[in-house]
Amino acid sequence: MPGEETVAAGGAGPADRVADRRTGESPDGGTNGSVGARADGGIAGRAAAGRPVRLSADALARGELTVRGQVREASNAVLYCTITYEGATGTCVYKPVAGERPLWDFPDGTLAQREVAAYELSRATGWDLIPTTVLRDGPYGRGMVQEWIEAAPEGAELLALVEEDEPGPGWKPVGFAEVGEGRTALLVHADDERLRRLAVLDAVINNGDRKGGHLLPAADGRLYAIDHGVTFNADDKLRTLLWGWAGEPLTEEARAVLERLATALAEGASLATRLAALITGAELAALRARVTDLLSTGVHPRPGGDWPPIPWPPV
Repeated sequence: MPGEETVAAGGAGPADRVADRRTGESPDGGTNGSVGARADGGIAGRAAAGRPVRLSADALARGELTVRGQVREASNAVLYCTITYEGATGTCVYKPVAGERPLWDFPDGTLAQREVAAYELSRATGWDLIPTTVLRDGPYGRGMVQEWIEAAPEGAELLALVEEDEPGPGWKPVGFAEVGEGRTALLVHADDERLRRLAVLDAVINNGDRKGGHLLPAADGRLYAIDHGVTFNADDKLRTLLWGWAGEPLTEEARAVLERLATALAEGASLATRLAALITGAELAALRARVTDLLSTGVHPRPGGDWPPIPWPPV
């Protein structure tokens, strides 16, 4: 174990001792992106001092990675870490491949690669919706390392349950949900440009698990999305809370982004080459087909009939 390791004892490996961020819990039991105890010189301290807090890909790939704790209540191994590079220290999440639980519909040991592939795709759109993510060796072996994003303590409300049958102004309907005692409520999400971009990105990467806890509104007004291990499957797996635009025309901006992606994914293009090292050939072909289909239909996809369209639990 590295110095100051605080992962609880017990179990045979990282997956038995730590968990990922899907529940929105932080190592101190708070909400995702809001961590109590920190090492001196971490993101919180540097932000208070007015210094830059963003971590570059070089820092994540080459910095000294030290495990500080765990992110609880999920199925895969996720470790909260500090990373030191060229005299500066920041915070990040480390998901070792050794801590990935097998899934029936994804090849074993590939979730970390898919997280990196999703980051690469997000970066290619120019929207940069996913925090900087790299694949590297760490204390528990090879894994995904991603910049830790501080969620704004009072960010804009993006999801809600309402008693009415129709959403109010500024909201889009997702569907009805049981809320107990035989009652239902309408699940809605904000009619927000950032969410709409994310809905397009999720359709492209075939995200099988877009939950509310994966949305991190930052203090600077940007929206970040996390947890992209179950993406890029060759079969249709899209499960999301962002169905509010289903069947509506894509924005001109989205169409322009998809046109650029189509070029960037061509055989021999640099993005295609990078992705070929992270996902299978069949998955890369399916990715190209999804981009082509979105451009051809010109609309946001609708839920399919062969796969549950909303993840459970939705948070």
